[in-house]
Amino acid sequence: MATSPERNVVEQRPPPPLTDLPPFAELHCLTNYSFLRGASHPEEMVATAAALGYQAIAITDECSFAGLAKAHMAAKEHHIQLIIGSEFQLEEGVKLIVLAPDRAAYGQLSALITKLRRRAPKGTYRVTMEDFRWGLADCLFIWPAGAACATQDVRMSEAPLRAAQQLQRRFDIEALIQQGRKLLETLKINPDAEQPRLWLALELFRSDEDLHRTATVLTLSSRLHLPVLASNDVHTHVSVRQPLQDVLTAVRHKCTVAELGSAGFANAERTLRAVRELTTIYPPEMLSETARVAERCRFSLDELRYEYPQELVPPHLSPQEYLRQLTFAGAAERWPQGVPDDTRALIERELELIRELGYEFYFLTVQDIVQFARSQGILCQGRGSAANSAVCYCLHVTEVDPSRMHLLFERFVSKERNEPPDIDVDFEHERREEVIQYIYKRYGRDRAALAATLITYRPKSAIRDVGKALGMDADLLDLLAKSLSWWDKPDVLAERLRSAGIDPDSRLVRLFVRFVNDILGFPRHLSQHVGGFVISQGPLSQLVPVENAAMEDRTVIQWDKDDLESLGLLKVDVLGLGMLTAIRKCLDAVNAHRGTELTVSRIPAEDRQTYEMLQRGDSVGVFQVESRAQMAMLPRLKPQHFYDLVVEVAIVRPGPIQGDMVHPYLRRRQGLEPVTYSSDGVRRVLERTLGVPIFQEQVIELAMVAAGFSAGEADQLRRAMAAWRRRGGLEVFEQKLID
Repeated sequence: MATSPERNVVEQRPPPPLTDLPPFAELHCLTNYSFLRGASHPEEMVATAAALGYQAIAITDECSFAGLAKAHMAAKEHHIQLIIGSEFQLEEGVKLIVLAPDRAAYGQLSALITKLRRRAPKGTYRVTMEDFRWGLADCLFIWPAGAACATQDVRMSEAPLRAAQQLQRRFDIEALIQQGRKLLETLKINPDAEQPRLWLALELFRSDEDLHRTATVLTLSSRLHLPVLASNDVHTHVSVRQPLQDVLTAVRHKCTVAELGSAGFANAERTLRAVRELTTIYPPEMLSETARVAERCRFSLDELRYEYPQELVPPHLSPQEYLRQLTFAGAAERWPQGVPDDTRALIERELELIRELGYEFYFLTVQDIVQFARSQGILCQGRGSAANSAVCYCLHVTEVDPSRMHLLFERFVSKERNEPPDIDVDFEHERREEVIQYIYKRYGRDRAALAATLITYRPKSAIRDVGKALGMDADLLDLLAKSLSWWDKPDVLAERLRSAGIDPDSRLVRLFVRFVNDILGFPRHLSQHVGGFVISQGPLSQLVPVENAAMEDRTVIQWDKDDLESLGLLKVDVLGLGMLTAIRKCLDAVNAHRGTELTVSRIPAEDRQTYEMLQRGDSVGVFQVESRAQMAMLPRLKPQHFYDLVVEVAIVRPGPIQGDMVHPYLRRRQGLEPVTYSSDGVRRVLERTLGVPIFQEQVIELAMVAAGFSAGEADQLRRAMAAWRRRGGLEVFEQKLID
């Protein structure tokens, strides 16, 4: 590529000594949560900025906060300031970056994103300059005006006339000045104010347009009296990701990389560059101005405080009093002959911990939803770790009797972990919509929305999208995609190519394999969670942006369940389960035939004939033990009690099978192998499963009694085990466990 004249000028400027480098903050970064635009994870952006010595980094994904939670956790890990922001492409042709310096500005920006997303179909937004006229009084703005003269999104295959028109517009400086004046008037900004709120951004990429960009921005600064700062329209954390960014751009435009033309970037300069390098491109005062902006941006996601709906509590009672009242009213129903002393002590301990951690409103919210379902005759059942709670049993959220089970409440709520509980409630799948509509009606569409589910690239979708972008044969891509499974290792793709008669060492195929592996785990788009509701006291859009889902009358927030967890925000899972519909119909049929009033809670416990049936493997259609593997295990395990069935369901899973837990357990159960324990602490944890760890609760307890883990560390181990299949992460625990 020819060397541009201004490149020679730039390179003649000697870099300052390392000790004299100006402070710098990157204020314009797009991650891969600007779907199919950015080519780096938020965590990669933050870690690289910290390594380069930046004062701060702003994540400004396009009309989105979707990547902020991950960036926030990474910023805390790498001890760098994270600035919250977002980029907008206005219909008038203006690009604008909005930053949130404080909590008020964060709420304003979140509400703006919500408004723009809610008025457009799923995955899109619509914005004009008028949308910035009200409601953003505390925000800061950056106008990369030179972008008007930048490469436009024009594909090589598009009409030359359109390209010529855009080329003409980019040199119209007077039009830009008029645009700037309108922007100042719209944002109600006084350019002569002591504390500026609007900056011009100069973005230089060592291209033949840098000279014109510089002249444009400096002219605008002089005519409009606006300060100028340096930014880099960052799309990658390192320059070697640029080819992948080209692939993503081609996927977005539904074309090949070869057809991109000026819709792609001319080089790899839209990346995080060393401050020393930036001093050879920008004047020091433009770099220092970024640090002055960063000093004004002190908001952190740690400031977010989730407020539960408070109308659930009667005016004359406190949340603690009302939860206690409901709990012991439920306990009186559960134990009409009197609550056993040990159970009462368990309930008191749970209520005290709930009070200390301030989770009363969460339990009351779940109880209210369950109570509505019961009032309408809708069968529902809490599951997962909520079954470890005696309070949930008393509130009729679960049907697991704590007096019959060995419960580990710390698996559900722990003071040391200080993490919110997660209550999953299954409802009859045919009537779940009634429950969803009840939630919307009770709390309003502005206070209730579903959590998002992040759809990421898996092997099949990565192969198809990358292959199309590289112009590979569609039939070959289809064959490759169908031949791979999610558990296949990265090198399997090369083997499949070789078996298909393709040379895996050719340049195109090497690029294909590299890009497929690079893109795995990249966000593709947001979808709606199967039933995870976030419900708030005030407008939800002040907490997190809300957008339309694909399904009509559904809205989702921009964070998934992992993001909510990491920020300490709560969701209520309203899930649909077909088997509950079958059970309810079964109970209706039995009651109609016998004239009884049988309910789930009144089904007789430990029915001998039921266990005899299961011991024969006669379990066709019996929920959770109807698979061929379960039917084969039943005659071997011979369940005699409910806990045996709990073990049965847990043990016929990939984890216990691959971990060689099944055969030792069966041999011990049949008396063919002695049961030994290394200590009394281990005995207490594993006695009920004959010395074989089967449940997640046992993982927590075992790590604590045998490996010296704290409760928080043990739960981190459990989470890492659950997520290992997707992203690894067990290595940090390995040595401590071994020691």
